Amino acid sequence: MGETQVTAQEGRSTAGPSPIAAEAAPQAATASSTPPPASGKSGRLSRLRSLRTPGRPRLWFEILLIAVSYWLYSLVRNAVPEQKAAALANADWIWSAEKSLGLAFEESVNHAVNSVTWLIVSMNYYYATLHFVVTIGVLVWLFRRHPGRYAATRLVLFATTAVALLGYYLYPLAPPRLMNGANFIDTVLVHETWGSMASGNFKNMSNQYAAMPSMHIGWSLWCGLTIFALASAPWAKILGLLYPTLTLVVIVATANHFWLDAVGGMACLAFGYAVSRVWYGSLPHRLPKWVPGAAKGRLTGLRAARLPRPSSEPEPKPEAEPGAEAEPEAAGARRP
Repeated sequence: MGETQVTAQEGRSTAGPSPIAAEAAPQAATASSTPPPASGKSGRLSRLRSLRTPGRPRLWFEILLIAVSYWLYSLVRNAVPEQKAAALANADWIWSAEKSLGLAFEESVNHAVNSVTWLIVSMNYYYATLHFVVTIGVLVWLFRRHPGRYAATRLVLFATTAVALLGYYLYPLAPPRLMNGANFIDTVLVHETWGSMASGNFKNMSNQYAAMPSMHIGWSLWCGLTIFALASAPWAKILGLLYPTLTLVVIVATANHFWLDAVGGMACLAFGYAVSRVWYGSLPHRLPKWVPGAAKGRLTGLRAARLPRPSSEPEPKPEAEPGAEAEPEAAGARRP
């Protein structure tokens, strides 16, 4: 049926497969083993599955994404109508509700901390800077040391911030320092520190009536929980928990938020974790630390890439498998 080839070996003639048939055989085997391309519903499901699988983050894309996202967040937040009358009325309601609960302590903390100049000035700068510095630092740490968990944890932050914008629109709220008839101190104005985009010369650049929910608490708690869940050093875990706690003291002492604003920030963060859990099928800290293609910071076990061998060291010969016959060293070698 198939073509044959006559080969001479030691005076004998044997029949073997034709070179044409031998060349066609691997091609046919490869074609039969290649699965048909996905199409239709199965193709869409495959693409969706790939999107929901954490991959290796790309630095340029992450920088661009974070920059554009924060620009949009600031644009939308400041575009929300200030609704001053509604914001002041809501602040009065919040203050009355806290008094009825016996937990209206913001004014006492504000006056007590303001009496210690070095402390309140430090808190003003804390409020203005660490909100961004620590958040970016945690993102960089995740990118370098936990690439497999980066996308899911970043989604928590983005979803938290997105739902906060809805809160600014639906529930305008004046911070305590802007309340009518209250005795709160605007510590940035009193001590003339660069401490808030909603005070002093910068007040016209930011929506002053977007206090609920507090993203200082939402972001700081995101940082703290991420560090606590993923850091290996006990001292780092402790600092992770202390950071949102200290942030709560700062936002109250500087009269920028009620403590109920912090509760709103926590609720937004819970929503962010729920979105990430639904999309990736797991909480971020339970996902694998590394993903294919992400370089590890330390070499553990077998190295992913083979290091070059020094020229002075000969290349080792592969060991023959037990029972296998040794191949002739020369092409013209003959068996006895």
